[in-house]
Amino acid sequence: MAKAKLKTVPTKRSVAKFIADIDDAEKRKDCRTVMRIMKAATKAPPKMWGPSIVGYGDYHYKYASGREGDWIVAGFAPRKNALTLYVMGGLKPHAALLKKLGKHSTGVGCLYIKRLSDVDEKVLTKLVNASVKHLKATT
Repeated sequence: MAKAKLKTVPTKRSVAKFIADIDDAEKRKDCRTVMRIMKAATKAPPKMWGPSIVGYGDYHYKYASGREGDWIVAGFAPRKNALTLYVMGGLKPHAALLKKLGKHSTGVGCLYIKRLSDVDEKVLTKLVNASVKHLKATT
């Protein structure tokens, strides 16, 4: 059986142009703040992954099933309804920080924030740093 190829891979697309093309000025500002937080946490420059994810760093994973690939250490996507932050390793290890974060919602490994003004930026920074540290400790 052939292995499925990942659709979301690094591209040559300009991160600066992608962010500059966001119509909503507040969302653009929020993205630039998240970029600063993620760059500091990962010590990696941003890259576009697929058409709409800004990713920092990468790592190789391999599941017991044999599925493997490369993915971002930290990243985000400015979606229509929310800024989606990808928290590697899941959100359970960060429950205490999430309680202090402010207005947000979650998926399995995604944190959804409508506006950064809805959350405590210092707590968000701690969460991103903890996520990066957790991932590096487990890979």
